[in-house]
Amino acid sequence: MHKKEFTSFDVAAVVRELREAILDSRVNNVYQLDAKTVLLKLHKANQPALALVLEAGRRLHLSSYALEKPSTPPAFCMALRKYLRNSMLKDAKQYEFERVVVFSFSTSTNEGEIKLVVELFGDGNVVLVNENGMILQALSYKRMRHRDIMRGEPFAFAPPSGKNPMMISRRELCEGLKEFGDLAVVRAVVRFLGVGGVYAEEVLLRSGIDKNRSCGTLDDVAVNAIFENLNALLSRVASDKLEPNVVINETGTFADVLPLRLELYATFKQQAYATFNEALDEFYTRVKAIEKATAGVEVDELETEAERLKRMIESQAKTVAEAENKAERDRRIGDTIYANSVEFQTMLDRFSMAKQTGKNWHELVAEVLAEKEAGLKPSPFFESFDTKNLMINVCVDGLQFGLEVRRSLFENAAVFYERGKHARQKLEGAKAALEDSRKKLGEVEAKIRITGELEQGKPAEAIEELVKRKIKSKEWFEKFRWFVSSDGFLVVAGKDATSNEVLVKKHTEPDDIVFHADVLGAPFVVIKTDGKAVTEECLRQAGEFAAAFSRGWREGFASVDVYWVKPQQLSKGGPSGESVGHGAFVVRGERNWLRGTPLKLAIGVAFKEGRKFTGGPVDAVKAKTDAYVSVAPGDASGKELLRYVLKALSLKLPKDLQAEVLKASVEEIREFIPFGRARILESAHARELNKAQRQKTDISD
Repeated sequence: MHKKEFTSFDVAAVVRELREAILDSRVNNVYQLDAKTVLLKLHKANQPALALVLEAGRRLHLSSYALEKPSTPPAFCMALRKYLRNSMLKDAKQYEFERVVVFSFSTSTNEGEIKLVVELFGDGNVVLVNENGMILQALSYKRMRHRDIMRGEPFAFAPPSGKNPMMISRRELCEGLKEFGDLAVVRAVVRFLGVGGVYAEEVLLRSGIDKNRSCGTLDDVAVNAIFENLNALLSRVASDKLEPNVVINETGTFADVLPLRLELYATFKQQAYATFNEALDEFYTRVKAIEKATAGVEVDELETEAERLKRMIESQAKTVAEAENKAERDRRIGDTIYANSVEFQTMLDRFSMAKQTGKNWHELVAEVLAEKEAGLKPSPFFESFDTKNLMINVCVDGLQFGLEVRRSLFENAAVFYERGKHARQKLEGAKAALEDSRKKLGEVEAKIRITGELEQGKPAEAIEELVKRKIKSKEWFEKFRWFVSSDGFLVVAGKDATSNEVLVKKHTEPDDIVFHADVLGAPFVVIKTDGKAVTEECLRQAGEFAAAFSRGWREGFASVDVYWVKPQQLSKGGPSGESVGHGAFVVRGERNWLRGTPLKLAIGVAFKEGRKFTGGPVDAVKAKTDAYVSVAPGDASGKELLRYVLKALSLKLPKDLQAEVLKASVEEIREFIPFGRARILESAHARELNKAQRQKTDISD
């Protein structure tokens, strides 16, 4: 069973983390993922983008997954974009320890400060409120007993779900709980404080109090224990270190997500996370994926139908058995009447004559009973006489039945034979109905098995697909060009003037080594040494990287000179004190030269952890991939070049891996080719590509 509600404790914990993560961020865009879920894309200077998920009535957290967005934004989404896009998120607060969060945004428009109220109780809502407290937009509009959510009307918070546990005194708690009388204390805590069932049970468990104990029996010691343990939990969620975790049940599925470790789940497996936002993200993203995957899979409905059919089959089987017994009994009675026809005819004649002569029935019955006691025939078969219906009740070999005085013996027998015939006809219908019900039950049970397999398989497929959609947090160097040398050193290069500036100023340490090609228009390249001695091989590879991404590649040079220096030799000041341009630095002191560095690179592919392309100096790529191709400056460009690179790579792989490369997007390797232009070296496809390129040149001439 999945978590049913977002508790006030959850809200307190997630808001506490969000305040550190998202305040002073800019709203880049707003998306509406479904009828109740809104996604805010936030950006903070020098930090990766943040995705804040708000689902009315259910959840609130940052997400690291690439969530699917509709192609056409709904009207509410467009309204949020109008007011919130490019605004600054200035505050995030929990309202009165309720399941309500208020986000405050400052805008550059005439709207001033705007608040976004997210309600996480009941059906939930998301309401946009202006600085005067008037409702601008709402996810859902409604009129209610205590308040209205309507455009243009003042916004009012919902009535509190209970006393604010952060503000309640020991005396108020004592008096409040005792007023509930015979009600179980766990229910009273939920109603009085509105903290949710899980935390009510946790407080009572820690207090050593039976949750079903009536409130009227609570003494001061018990109330004090409840008060102390409640405040201990409140203090932890408000200011102490959180212990975010997901509770996993015996079937291995996610059952709950918590900001603290609870004794209530001591026997369950609990998976820890670094932050509560991360735990919420994993829990709810997985639950939503499973819900979507199993939509239309109605196991509960099928099981209900199976139970109904089982009850029907039981009833029908009983009807069949009764019909069989009745048909057999009536046949036996008819046979018994014929088998004892002399005795029964004598008995019928005797009672018939008595009726004609007006003899008293009671006197006749008394005579027959006396004869029965004496063992005289036919009296031993006699049991009683029904004076109202003129029916002689007899018993033969334990078979009891009645003979009507007004019918002949054979008419009496015919009545029972006819009844047996009707019973057999009814029996055939009952058997057909029973067989039909059993057939239907078999079909439903088959559907349950198939659906159960789908219910097990689809979530597994959904989770597998979900893992692929998780956005991996990028390392700082992934914003630049980079590779890892064959001997393990990280080498990073700027992409433009701005990234050159940032790389040298922010990410270069005194022990690092800085490279630059001796041509105008070249990136700075930095070997991150981590204080270790750098090999000649690493220096050569870094030099090749600096040469390849210089303007020499675009001009078609075969080689360029490259030098390297220490970071201390770089300066922003020119010879006479003037500053140099953005992304440029003055080099002072002796330079270490790598003359005639060839312009060539390699693009490779590795399958150790799934298909992964990489690019860089030939020896660096060769050391870390299953196959690679070399490229040099050339005239081929665009998708044609990239497709030829993929083809050349595929031919160097076993057949079972070739398709993996050929179906790859050309965008996966585009960044590895300087200026998007090159020619392939050492490949049969090089000749084919060069020939095609020459033909194009001839046509253009």
